[in-house]
Amino acid sequence: MWAVLVRPSLWVVAVVQLFRLARPGWWRHLPFLPLPDPGYLRFRLQTAYGDENREPEPADVVTYLHWCRAWPRVAG
Repeated sequence: MWAVLVRPSLWVVAVVQLFRLARPGWWRHLPFLPLPDPGYLRFRLQTAYGDENREPEPADVVTYLHWCRAWPRVAG
């Protein structure tokens, strides 16, 4: 979280990704937060690090957000 907080240029893309990755109907279940589906998150951590219980590296999160921000320009 701190790696993103110190980069205001990534705040908007971080919020957008938070809602894109949120499980469907997140507002109907406690906690009322747009959190990713636990199964999806486990899958992504397993494929990235080989361990579904490992915390993502802050640098990897920043790189991912930079990629998300650039993708529309690259794909378009």
